[in-house]
Amino acid sequence: VLPCRVSTEQQSVALVKQLLAISVSCVTYMRGLFPESSYGTRYLDDLCLKILREDKSCLGSLQIVKWIQGCFDALERQYRLSSCPLSHLQTVTELYQFKFKYKKQMPQMDIISNQEKLVKGVCSQDVSQASRLLLRKLYLLMQNLGPLPNDITLTMKLLYYSDVTPEDYQPPGFKEDGSPGDLLFDGDPVSLRMGSVSTGFHLMKVRVTTEKKRMTAVESSLIQKKGPTEISHQGLDCDEEEEE
Repeated sequence: VLPCRVSTEQQSVALVKQLLAISVSCVTYMRGLFPESSYGTRYLDDLCLKILREDKSCLGSLQIVKWIQGCFDALERQYRLSSCPLSHLQTVTELYQFKFKYKKQMPQMDIISNQEKLVKGVCSQDVSQASRLLLRKLYLLMQNLGPLPNDITLTMKLLYYSDVTPEDYQPPGFKEDGSPGDLLFDGDPVSLRMGSVSTGFHLMKVRVTTEKKRMTAVESSLIQKKGPTEISHQGLDCDEEEEE
C-alpha cells in the first residue's frame, strides 16, 4: 500500500497523498458514514484498510472521493492545509485536521567513505515506521471513540498558505468559502495529536478533536504525555500553529 522507499520529491508526494486518502477513508468507514460498497480492501501488514472508491450508487462517498482528488491537485502545487469537520446541526462535533508543510530543499547528511562523498536523505525505514504508526493510532482511536449523533454532515475545508497560493485558485470540486474562519464546536472538545510523518520533502501532521464524552473508552497510550489538550474557547482556529 505504501511506497517502500522515499528518496525523491515525487515519491514523497505519492506517500502523503496515500496517507491522506487512507486517513480520510478510515474516518468515514470507522464512523459508519457510507455503505460497505463504497470501499475497497487493502492490507498494510496485518492491518485491514478500507479505502474509498468511486461508488456511483452512493453520491456522498463519490463527493468525498472528488474532494480528495481536489486535495491531490493542491498538494502537487504545494498550496494546502486542510481540515475535515463532522458537523451536527450548525456546530462541529468532530474535527480531523491534516497539516502539510513543504521543504524547498531535501535535508541531507554527508558521509565520507573511501575518499568518496556519499549523500543520503531521510531514512526510508523511519518514514515507513512513522506512516504505519500514524495509521495504526488513527484506526485504534476510531475503534474506541463513542458514537456520533445520528444527523451529521461531513465537510472538507481547505486553508491555504496565502503567500504561495494564487488568490483565484480553487482545487477541483471546491468553491470559495465566505463563512468565518473559526469553527464553533459542540460540547466539551478534546484535541489529540495523532502523529506526524516527515519525508524530508514534506511534513504531515494529523490532529483529531472530538467531544470529551466520546473519549471514555480511549486508552491512555493514545493521549499525548501531557494529556489531551482541552480547547477552552468555542472558536476553533484551524490555522493554529502546532508545536514542533
